[in-house]
Amino acid sequence: MSVKILGIETSCDETAAAVVADGMQIVSNIVASQVDIHARYGGIIPEIASRQHLLSIIPVIQSALSTAGISWTDLDGIAVTRGPGLSGSLLVGVNAAKAVALAQNLPLLGINHLEAHIYANWLDGNGWLPELPALCLIISGGHSDLILMPEHGRHIHLGRTRDDAAGEAFDKTARILQLGYPGGPAIEKAAQEGNPGLFPLPRAWLRGSDDFSFSGLKTAALHTVENNNLSSVPENNREFSANIAASFQKSVIDVLVTKTIRAAQREGVKQILLSGGVAANKTIRQVILERSPLPVHFPPLALCTDNAAMVASCGYFHFCKGERSNWDMDVIPTLSWN
Repeated sequence: MSVKILGIETSCDETAAAVVADGMQIVSNIVASQVDIHARYGGIIPEIASRQHLLSIIPVIQSALSTAGISWTDLDGIAVTRGPGLSGSLLVGVNAAKAVALAQNLPLLGINHLEAHIYANWLDGNGWLPELPALCLIISGGHSDLILMPEHGRHIHLGRTRDDAAGEAFDKTARILQLGYPGGPAIEKAAQEGNPGLFPLPRAWLRGSDDFSFSGLKTAALHTVENNNLSSVPENNREFSANIAASFQKSVIDVLVTKTIRAAQREGVKQILLSGGVAANKTIRQVILERSPLPVHFPPLALCTDNAAMVASCGYFHFCKGERSNWDMDVIPTLSWN
């Protein structure tokens, strides 16, 4: 009989619940997005996000169960993101998970959001499974991390961003170019019409380190706009925006791909796993597939952004090891790998 885990995810602006069987089969996956709510502000407003989670959490959980065609008695455990993330948002999900687990007498599993992103790679749906040890590149709006994963439940943090995460830099540069929010898809779309060699933007290699830095790149994009007397990019200056977007994207991808492949070869892993919202960028996927001598895998596009299926999958592997969280488990907004 399969082990079914209900996953709950509310770390940022997605209210999500999913049922996953045996850590690899998605039975249901419900996501209530707030992107349209926050788009008018050009970024996430934490107070608004947490209030929207309160409105959505119960209907989303109910929808996950009904879509899966199961009842509470069919579940074996509840997995919930406890951090990192926004404090108010995390509290909604964790307290909902505690209430359900206590009422239904189910085991509770607090999950690291970054680790959950990695497990989106176990939800391919085509019977493909990652091989360990693997090198994991997690790239999202809040994180850019290189993780060595020798085995399930063991993670060695090799590198992180020292300032802006890749996704954050995409958002901020898109705002400079007035391309809209979220910035990742907007930059990617504009870059398709641009010349990446017209404005050679810098790359922060941070020699001798697996860390990343994208703040300087973002600032260089801003100065390029200002130096061309376009501090407020006209809506009709499509070509200029496209060229900056293409140059910016190329710089980010060069650094991410080069440092990831270098670390993977050094650590002697079997393959590279990508995850996180920025991993949905088709150009990043194409470049790393072309340049990597090692097999590369990334989740389906829908599972790159925040979702609860990855939380449930991660929870399954902790569940099988006999791990359980206590009722006094609290959220840890700055939860890291150490």
